[in-house]
Amino acid sequence: MSYAYDTNNIFAKILRGEIPCNKVLETEHSLAFHDVRPQAPHHILVIPKGPYVTFDHFALEASDAERADYVAAIGQVCKDLGVQPGEGGNGYRVISNAGNDGVQEVPHLHVHIMAGRMLGRMLERAPE
Repeated sequence: MSYAYDTNNIFAKILRGEIPCNKVLETEHSLAFHDVRPQAPHHILVIPKGPYVTFDHFALEASDAERADYVAAIGQVCKDLGVQPGEGGNGYRVISNAGNDGVQEVPHLHVHIMAGRMLGRMLERAPE
C-alpha cells in the first residue's frame, strides 16, 4: 500500500516541537494532547509518532511495538479521563477520519477521544 506522508502537516510539526501542544500523555511511540477546537468537554487527540496517514496505513505498516503502544495510549487516556464505562465513567467516543470521504483534515493518523456529555448518534439509523 502506498501512502504519501506530508512532513509539513500540523501534527508532524507538533511532533518536531515546532508548534506547541497541551500534552496529556507521551509514550515512546504516541502523543496525546487537547484538541484546540474541542467539540466536547473532553476532546483529546492521540497520534502515533511515526509517519502514518490513516488507520489502515498504520495497521498494515506499523511495527508491533508501535501498534501496541498506540492502543495502550488510547486506553490510558480514557482511564486518566475517568470515562471508562466499565470503571464508573459515562463513556466516550473514539473517531478516526480517513481520506476525503471520511473528512480527514490532517493527513496524519489521529483519533479523537471525546467525552463529558451525551454526544448523540454519529449517523441516523438506517431504515429497517
